[in-house]
Amino acid sequence: MKANELDKAFDEGKDISEYLDRSKARRPDQEQKRVNVDFPRWMITLLDKEAKRLGVPRQSIIKVWIAERLGKAS
Repeated sequence: MKANELDKAFDEGKDISEYLDRSKARRPDQEQKRVNVDFPRWMITLLDKEAKRLGVPRQSIIKVWIAERLGKAS
């Protein structure tokens, strides 16, 4: 399918997913990079309590709080 045909199909609301190669798709500024951070035990305890209360993993709490502090939603 040519690019202009793909654009037209998309604009018409047709399903174009079969024409896309998602194996190389990337989300800008969303690539993951692993970092190690050491926290005092009391912080881990409080993080775990909050994570349990919300029913989410500790890592989720940390990511959300840091994103909020930096003023950028993930």
